Amino acid sequence: MKLSPRMQFLVRNGLKGFLWLTVLLAAYFLFREVVITHKPDAWVERFYARPMIIYLIYCFSEFFFGLIPPELFMIWAINKGDTWHYLFNLSLFAGISYLMGYINFLIGGFFYKNETFTNLKRRLLKDSASQVKKYGIFLIIVAALTPLPWSGVSLLVGSAGYPSKRFLKYALFRLLRFAVYGYIVYQTHQI
Repeated sequence: MKLSPRMQFLVRNGLKGFLWLTVLLAAYFLFREVVITHKPDAWVERFYARPMIIYLIYCFSEFFFGLIPPELFMIWAINKGDTWHYLFNLSLFAGISYLMGYINFLIGGFFYKNETFTNLKRRLLKDSASQVKKYGIFLIIVAALTPLPWSGVSLLVGSAGYPSKRFLKYALFRLLRFAVYGYIVYQTHQI
């Protein structure tokens, strides 16, 4: 069975995203074993006691290309309180991620309408805009579900003139990612 070019794109980039997830998980478990287990109280006191700092760092990270994987914030939330507290934080993190993706999409849309950027795009990114329009749905879904930089992809899709309603519709896959990854974190970190 031969896959269409769009499905090949989705599968290829989806596999790359899951490979990165595996690398991130390995790095986390290594960090956990080497650093956190030797001085757990120092880490707990420093970060767990200041939730506003955690929320601000998360917002900053989600706006600037997902510098810190959301799973680390999920782990913080599971260790911070009971199941309801974790579900509240998970929902908050998912909503913030969705919102920050949309804000970056709007910024990209501003660049799309900006005459200077349009001229620059014509010279430097001739085929990119047409590729993003062609594969936009798949690009959004792959970035929403995998560790690809969600904010960066949202910015790129917005700068290609992708329709806002379609972006918002397919960006809902981001919430699915948080539900699945949140469940995995919950199952692996239950006491």
